[in-house]
Amino acid sequence: MNRREFLAAAGALPLAGCADAKRSPLPPGELLGADAAFGHRLLKGEFPAPTETRRCTVAIVGGGIAGLSAAWRLSKAGFDDFLLCEIEARVGGNSRWGENAVSAYPWGAHYLPLPTRESRAVRELLADLGAIEGDPHVAKPRFDERYLCHAPQERLYRDGVWQEGLMPHAGLSAPERAQARHFMETMAAFKSRRGRDGRKAFALPLDLSSRDPELRALDRSSMNEWLRSQKFDSEPLHWYVDYCCRDDYGTGSAQTSAWAGIHYFACRDGEAEDASSDIVLTAPEGNGWIVRRLEEKLRGRLLTGALATRIGQERKRAFAEVSLSGERRTIRIEAEQLIWAGSAFVLPHVWPEAPAALAAAAREIDYAPWLVANLTLERLPEERRGAPLSWDNVIYDSPGLGYVVATHQHMRTKPGPTVFSYYRALAHPDARRERKNLLDLPREAWAEEILGELARAHPDVREITARIDVCRYGHAMARPLPGSLWHGSRAALARPYGRVQLAHADVSGVSLFEEANYRGVAAAERALKSLGARVPSIL
Repeated sequence: MNRREFLAAAGALPLAGCADAKRSPLPPGELLGADAAFGHRLLKGEFPAPTETRRCTVAIVGGGIAGLSAAWRLSKAGFDDFLLCEIEARVGGNSRWGENAVSAYPWGAHYLPLPTRESRAVRELLADLGAIEGDPHVAKPRFDERYLCHAPQERLYRDGVWQEGLMPHAGLSAPERAQARHFMETMAAFKSRRGRDGRKAFALPLDLSSRDPELRALDRSSMNEWLRSQKFDSEPLHWYVDYCCRDDYGTGSAQTSAWAGIHYFACRDGEAEDASSDIVLTAPEGNGWIVRRLEEKLRGRLLTGALATRIGQERKRAFAEVSLSGERRTIRIEAEQLIWAGSAFVLPHVWPEAPAALAAAAREIDYAPWLVANLTLERLPEERRGAPLSWDNVIYDSPGLGYVVATHQHMRTKPGPTVFSYYRALAHPDARRERKNLLDLPREAWAEEILGELARAHPDVREITARIDVCRYGHAMARPLPGSLWHGSRAALARPYGRVQLAHADVSGVSLFEEANYRGVAAAERALKSLGARVPSIL
């Protein structure tokens, strides 16, 4: 369905409702997202000159996981003379969260897989926050059970029945079952494989992966092409792999680098003393619990509602000019080191003097738009037969990625009101077109689309939805298109530039919590080294 057809269909919905007297009215709600007007002012340069200068040793621009991780690393090293600036009213980026009378809920990333041995900084962070008990670097750490996803964890709605797990298995033909087994065996082989340099073929963080040319050549083709080259032609398997690519990367398997597609299945080998390896870490607010705890630790060094309109560096300092939305004025922040933890695509607009290679690499990134909605339900919906309500619930062959139940981790003796957090990556190859559709359509159109999709599995969902809030992310994440990870200009993003350090998942080319954390910590450690601090690396 193209945009014109969608708008026409959405416009006809109220009339259809008039014809059906029993149809419930559309639930109320808000339309949320980045302040587009603020961003457009940035492109036009409509900001006054600074009226105040503030000084600190390190300035951090961007309050997503990368920026928060950089701030955490500085603080962990005993260094507190820093200031973090964030454009939104709250920090968190793609891990932001919300709360109402029913529950806290995620507005973005909603889980964290058990961290790999290589994700050392993630393990340190989880230990600092109390989620890992004891030594975080043992092979199988012990986790606080409050953050281990309760069973049942996931299910899939297909052919009118809910099945356990997300890979289709019920109703498959013998050849389809054989292909599914062969695919998982192939991914297990990639997980244990080492390159000719002795490194893991697919590691997390991804920069620790093997540099073996044979493995990196996988980046040149798409995951869909790789599947077909290996004689995988099962439709349910193709759906599953496409779903996984959309879920992690915001793009379908036909546009995802085969290296990235295989990395999804082969990189995660984290284990726990008190849980099976497929269990994830979560909370009602998703990864927002990490944001909330870091926000508490860093209070007093966070400046929100602050848009960096220009950054640069001079002989003895770096600087950021920051527009304060609540005060309608601009201040100048001077620092010895500046950590840019915002999206890379903004850099050429705020740093006119940026090195040409850096600006070109930033412009080269293709971003996936996303839609997230939180539905507050008066009660649990009507169920179809099969597996029971789980934390993660996916509808087969659907444009969305399913929903997670925010109250799943609550300890309740009987069911009550709940919040369903719904996700959709707008994964069409033309991201610019999808972004325009996302921003042009009103909340009501998206709400109708979401309710109609969920009604396939829950016929009464509209009647029991008290509220549906919708959040739009125009540039949610970098898409790992073929050639973008190991054969493009990404390396230019990872280099230090004088007093400016880059820290964002964009530097890695994939938007994963582990990558954002790694880039933030790495940037903080480079800044500390430039300042003469002798701090051992935790990476």
